[in-house]
Amino acid sequence: MKKLNIEEIRELSEKLASEKLAPRAAEIDQNRTFPWENIRALGEAGFLELIISEDNGGLGFGRVCFASVAEEIAKACASTALIYVSHSIVTKAIELAGSEAAKKNWLTKMLTGQSLGAFAVHEPDSGSNSGAITTLAKKEGDHYIVNGSKFFITSAGEADFYLVLVRTDPEKGPQGMSTLLIEKNTPGLSFGQHEDKMGLTSTSSREMFFSDCLVPKENLIGNEGEGTQVIGKTVVGLGFFGAAAISVGIARSATELAIKHAKERAIAGQPIAVHQAVQFMITDMILGNEAAEAFLKVCAARADSTQGAAVINGFKAKLLASEMAVDVTNKAIQVMGGHGYCRDYIVERLFRDARGLTLHFKTSEWLRQDIAKAALGL
Repeated sequence: MKKLNIEEIRELSEKLASEKLAPRAAEIDQNRTFPWENIRALGEAGFLELIISEDNGGLGFGRVCFASVAEEIAKACASTALIYVSHSIVTKAIELAGSEAAKKNWLTKMLTGQSLGAFAVHEPDSGSNSGAITTLAKKEGDHYIVNGSKFFITSAGEADFYLVLVRTDPEKGPQGMSTLLIEKNTPGLSFGQHEDKMGLTSTSSREMFFSDCLVPKENLIGNEGEGTQVIGKTVVGLGFFGAAAISVGIARSATELAIKHAKERAIAGQPIAVHQAVQFMITDMILGNEAAEAFLKVCAARADSTQGAAVINGFKAKLLASEMAVDVTNKAIQVMGGHGYCRDYIVERLFRDARGLTLHFKTSEWLRQDIAKAALGL
């Protein structure tokens, strides 16, 4: 991709999403098909290079541009957008904390879409609390021996590489956690069944199991004990903006569909758009959508200019946008009545996808608590 400005990149992503991603969205949702064609299309168009510096073969854009692209992808297919965000987190982690060998061996292929990345933090007994993980990586000679499990992992079983948060020193608490890049075909790594989820059905959400999984020491991303920092700069410092953008994209799609339906659907010779109740819902949808989108851009710009503000700004943007998307898609179904409740109409899928974003990365309740604690100095 040649050097373009943010608006030009957004327009290109909108074009690709509408022409190549949107036509497949209903089918992959219904069949729960992992959208490899979409990922390859994004790679061929250069969107996987977006947030990587030019020195490392990328385009050098920040969170504002990344969020704009994720939003356009989500407007067409939220499952593809979530896979895109997950992959981008891993590429950024390799750039920020990986060795030169790691960048050479893995990053180049990931930026073109030849290889796909995913991250694995959450565990059955830790949920959104990454500090409670128990997956253990014991160093022996030139390898780490990993034992434990992760769950609800996006792209599990499909991705080629997994950024995995592990404990390398259980006695040191947060300072005893590290990140390993574990390849899909590593002996001792296996995957559970596909989760039959309500929405975001094509993301291949599965459990991961590590049983004496032998990982070369060269696969350590960052130094031992820096796992919390690596996850903070990537999963939190980038992924939450991506999740917020997906929510905004979903809500934009729902709003446009509801407006179109209100104009075209006639009862007793009049379009339902003339009714005040419908107008009020449309207004609420527009305002909610535009407010969350504007707030996301503000938070992303803050994080781009002040690295230390990335975490809390990501929390704020994700909470507001994900809650908004549920409300907007719910109203869109109401505007469309029985049609909106049928799987033949896109808004039914949009509501299911939006609901999942209030749970992904961190639940709304955890985010509310974290934002309040930051404000209160707790």
